[in-house]
Amino acid sequence: MKASLLRRVWVTFSAYVIGFYASVVNRFRIEGADNIPSRGGVLLASNHISGYETVFLPWAVLRHYPLQMLWAPAKEELFDNPLLGAMFRSWGAFPVRRRRDTRAGKTIENLLQSQKVMLFPEGTRNREGRLGKGNRGVGKLIYDARPVVVPTALSGLNRWKFPGFGQKARVSFGAPLDFSDLYRLENCKETHILIVERVMEAIGSLLPRDDRPRGG
Repeated sequence: MKASLLRRVWVTFSAYVIGFYASVVNRFRIEGADNIPSRGGVLLASNHISGYETVFLPWAVLRHYPLQMLWAPAKEELFDNPLLGAMFRSWGAFPVRRRRDTRAGKTIENLLQSQKVMLFPEGTRNREGRLGKGNRGVGKLIYDARPVVVPTALSGLNRWKFPGFGQKARVSFGAPLDFSDLYRLENCKETHILIVERVMEAIGSLLPRDDRPRGG
């Protein structure tokens, strides 16, 4: 998928409007954005704690790389309303069925050849903010597409109210992960699990201790 200049201007403008609420009206901090490559296929693998992250992550990225796109798979129910669906699509979201969606998986893999994509390996939101287990399918996606994977950790957003003022939260982008040892292994379930476990461990290491998996 390619985005026209007009669309990218719209997305960047929207991100800055959202960013005013996030980081000026409230106190959403962005850390480690220099770890995000400016070009090439990049997967931002993030924990999933709030609906805010689907618009705050683009702000965190486009603040440093304006006029780029951050594509995002989203549950298909969000597109039931034609007006909202059109708005989400204009921002780079595309629908994914809850069960295995081969078409959406192929779309993500193609995007990761040259674009930035955000993905939540847990697959479901944890409103308590605690990190869960990653989905094996994300490990397979990484094995097949070989993107740069940037672990991304969000904290505090699950406690936000709307509208709000002065609420604290942060996103931390870690250093890109090295999977070279795992890429030499067979393309199988066990390898995919090892890959996603490494991703989740990296995300957990960026979180406040209270939000890490129990025993982590």
